[in-house]
Amino acid sequence: MSFKLIFFNCIVFSALVLSGCDNSGPTKTSDKESIQSEFEENRDINRITVRPELASRLEIGQPSLIDLADKILVPSRVQVDEERTAQIGSYVTGRIINLFVILGDYVTAGQSLARITSPDLTQSQLAYLRASSRVVVTQKAAERAHLLFAADAIAQAEVERRQSELEIAQAELGAATDQLRLFGMTDAELKELSKKGKILPWLDVKATREGSVIARNVIVGQVVQPSDPLFQIADLSSVWVVGDVPEQIARDVKVEQHVEINVPAIGRDEFDGVIIFVSDTVNRLTRTVMTRVMVENPERKLKPDMLANMHITDTRQKTLVVPEAAIVRELNQDYVFVAISDNQFQRVPVELGPEVADFRPVLKGLSIDQRIVMEGAFHLDSERKLAELE
Repeated sequence: MSFKLIFFNCIVFSALVLSGCDNSGPTKTSDKESIQSEFEENRDINRITVRPELASRLEIGQPSLIDLADKILVPSRVQVDEERTAQIGSYVTGRIINLFVILGDYVTAGQSLARITSPDLTQSQLAYLRASSRVVVTQKAAERAHLLFAADAIAQAEVERRQSELEIAQAELGAATDQLRLFGMTDAELKELSKKGKILPWLDVKATREGSVIARNVIVGQVVQPSDPLFQIADLSSVWVVGDVPEQIARDVKVEQHVEINVPAIGRDEFDGVIIFVSDTVNRLTRTVMTRVMVENPERKLKPDMLANMHITDTRQKTLVVPEAAIVRELNQDYVFVAISDNQFQRVPVELGPEVADFRPVLKGLSIDQRIVMEGAFHLDSERKLAELE
């Protein structure tokens, strides 16, 4: 009886032991998964611990506080220098019978541009010849009057009358001469007209300055008026670049200040310019201030009406900056790595301004006393991404 009882107890004990062994497996597995899950949740994906060999290749430093001047970008346009350009037309109403230049030709002062025939020119030459002849006649009459007065043959009043007629004739000749000069006749042509008395059937329209013909608004056979602009000549060795500066920054724009000019159509060439005019008024519609820059153009690369960018250097001020090599970017967000210890680093988001001379101004997220990775941030971020995948 006792033997059976002992045997039964052994069986019961064995069953209990086996039952306990079967339940221990799932419990331990569940605990491991729970621990692993908790570890995943608590791990900071922005923190990285690096190997000594990688840590030795990183350059650690602090953000710098430097004098930094931002460049203000102002859309602009190339224009001719109005002080080096001339509108040329005809001084008389007439018909163009010949043209001597085409668009783009380089001309010198006094060079003939077109030939014009005009009834007004003919009438003015006739008036000049009549006035010239009358001066000769009245001058001889005045000389004879003086001789006769000396011989007591005529009265003083007759001498004065003839002298007055001479002065009137000389005034008429002067007016006729000025009229022909206004029409464009030279002193040599006037002397030839007075000597030979031969009326010129035409007159040349001549350049008043040296430069390139940038506009020609006339053809052969066209009837022109004195108010018609026939040619425009400009010296393009110097041009204007004109832009509209926002009123918020116009206070920092000064006359004689140097600016950089870039023309996308030309490429990366930078032209140095000097501000020669800043408007005293603000455009009410655009809230901008017109600014004019003088740019030397000896090689004629800058052409009127080209689009340009005016880079105006703003006032220098102390700014916290980090080098471009210290920045990593992910999902349109900039980051830098802050050193926690010799081999531990924390990636922190920062807000930065546009690049200026390989530096990025710090707007938010860093202070000057923090130690950051200055060189090697890209490799450090690659290690962080690999650790994140493990």
